[in-house]
Amino acid sequence: MSTVKMTEGNVQLEGCKAPLFYRQSEPASGEVKMSVLLLHGIRFSSENWLKIGTLDTLAKAGCRAVAIDLPGLGQSRSAVAPAAVGELAPAGFLKEVCERLRLTPAVVISPSLSGMYSLPFLHQHQELVRAYIPVAPICTDKFTAEQYQSVKVPSLIVYGDQDAQLGELSLKNLSSLANHRVVVMKGAGHPCYLDDPDTWHNALTDFLKTL
Repeated sequence: MSTVKMTEGNVQLEGCKAPLFYRQSEPASGEVKMSVLLLHGIRFSSENWLKIGTLDTLAKAGCRAVAIDLPGLGQSRSAVAPAAVGELAPAGFLKEVCERLRLTPAVVISPSLSGMYSLPFLHQHQELVRAYIPVAPICTDKFTAEQYQSVKVPSLIVYGDQDAQLGELSLKNLSSLANHRVVVMKGAGHPCYLDDPDTWHNALTDFLKTL
């Protein structure tokens, strides 16, 4: 008997021409402690979270985890990115994702490119975010230290010590978050979770236990 139930699906959002693809894992028992939304970087998709075992790990930790393929990427290639529809679009996009998939409040895991969605969402809808786990995201310099200080959501800043470019820049900006801790993954590059899944999963589950 598997302790984890894995499913796949599609969700249609208002501003997207085609549905978004997602993978979901949850405890087979149906007892869910919290919801987790997994985003991804530009060369990646929800498949990476499946392959390295993050979806499995989260379900075994009692979470319902949903990994989406962002617009234009993975199996959501036909869905058009909402960034072109005005300033609030990225935040509104993730808000709609969370509402349609009944993920609120969600723990949001956001590497690299997905910072363009998760950071506006965090700043505009922090009441919908249970915790924030940025992994060297882009766009951290678009917000001021004061804006970060106003975010009270528990945050786990993760980056690889070989990611000299985005890792250090994102840390510099994100360290103004009011309620944060930092995990530096030794010997890991920009997609540090791919370089060392065990350390990543340990850091992730340790943090989730504090929520």
